[in-house]
Amino acid sequence: MASVSLASVSKVFSNGDGRIRAVDDLNLEVPDQKFVVLVGPSGCGKSTTLRMIAGLESVSSGSIHIGDRDVSGLAPKDRDIAMVFQNYALYPHMTAYKNMAFGLKMRRTPKAEIDRRVREVAALLGLERLLDRKPAALSGGECQRVAVGRAIMRDPKVFLFDEPLSNLDAKLRVQMRTEIKTLQRKLRATMIYVTHDQEEAMTLGDTLVILNDGRLQQQGTPLDVYRKPANRFVAEFIGTPTINILEGRLQEANGGLTLAGRDFQFTIPTSMRAVLDTHSGAYAAVGIRPEYCEMVAPGHRDTKSSASTNLPCRIDMLEPLGDSMLVYVTGPGDVSLVARTNPGADHAAGDHVILRFDPTLAHFFANSGRGERLK
Repeated sequence: MASVSLASVSKVFSNGDGRIRAVDDLNLEVPDQKFVVLVGPSGCGKSTTLRMIAGLESVSSGSIHIGDRDVSGLAPKDRDIAMVFQNYALYPHMTAYKNMAFGLKMRRTPKAEIDRRVREVAALLGLERLLDRKPAALSGGECQRVAVGRAIMRDPKVFLFDEPLSNLDAKLRVQMRTEIKTLQRKLRATMIYVTHDQEEAMTLGDTLVILNDGRLQQQGTPLDVYRKPANRFVAEFIGTPTINILEGRLQEANGGLTLAGRDFQFTIPTSMRAVLDTHSGAYAAVGIRPEYCEMVAPGHRDTKSSASTNLPCRIDMLEPLGDSMLVYVTGPGDVSLVARTNPGADHAAGDHVILRFDPTLAHFFANSGRGERLK
């Protein structure tokens, strides 16, 4: 296996309306034997980045190294990579066995060696009983296993996955996520995986690389990215349901610092003032995860913390999930908010409640530019 390095890589496409910068000055290090997930919304540049690593798209500027080789100008076949596509890309007239064996056959590998390798990889992926079937006789998950098996047969330095699970139903996606992660650990493989599904990214990656508008927003472990998002985009993109956002102005009041918004105001805890005092007078956005919110009846006395922030809200909808319940509310200034609560909570649509959270658990972002993290 090998590491992958992108140095100031950009990709510019030309069309009738001008030039589109799909990837903008991307610097990225993928260590050997690590599982790195590129994640972001549609059109953010993640698939273009993967295709440049594979050699399916040329690099407009910058360089790509696999191991110690600069592969920027090499053809895909010379990069020692294997790619698994969204649509499986299996030959419909060939059996699973022949699909997996095809690459080695083209290299004129001896038949006995091909047979040994195919059966070894089939055992690894649980495909032994399916080797004589053609793709039309396989389920979506089985086709994807065959596609992964074909990639393993090449014994590449780097595996590339381009949204390989998006055609599968929800149950199969969860199952295949587990299998791909287990496989990566068994093979000790370097894998780069593209998805727009942030839940898939969180469960698979050793490292997440979050892209938006062709630019790197943040790189880190799934928990680091979730717990300390670098900017407002990352905070809103990572996490289900999405983070709650309140916008207001940081200002001095009654000897302290407050965030004052439309029809609400709350005091910034003393422990956070050292950082946020320098932004007094500026507009900011505060983000609070739904799991840190609770719903209480109006007039309920808070015995947990004197620093809690209380927002009067009206319940719009309840979404029971079995182990928890999502409560969607309209808060001050008609802002939409959501709390993840106890599934047995006694609430109903139309109820007036208090949404309560501890501001020390909140994230603060600039309310301008790229929405960089303040605290």
